[in-house]
Amino acid sequence: MAMSDTLGDMLTRIRNAQAARHGSVVVPASKLRGNVLDVLKREGYIRGYFASETRGGMAEFTVELKYQEGAPVIREISRVSKPGRRVYSGIKDLQKVYGGLGITNQ
Repeated sequence: MAMSDTLGDMLTRIRNAQAARHGSVVVPASKLRGNVLDVLKREGYIRGYFASETRGGMAEFTVELKYQEGAPVIREISRVSKPGRRVYSGIKDLQKVYGGLGITNQ
């Protein structure tokens, strides 16, 4: 069965792994997921990630999660624009949250 929201799946895996206090989580690799992980690393939300290949030849990313004083650095992570409900916003419409460390349009 093909997955229609691969980015949402990655965010859910990260959310669940941090709730379970795991040190890392494995997600299937794609160019889009790699770009999102680049942003999360650059902004300091994850320690890093690296690519590897499974026995079946499929690529995957191992995401190293980040904690500060025992609490997950990512307090909340969700997908706003979904395949069944696209949300478009201009840059001026986006609000700064958490002192500019994250943005949301809600």
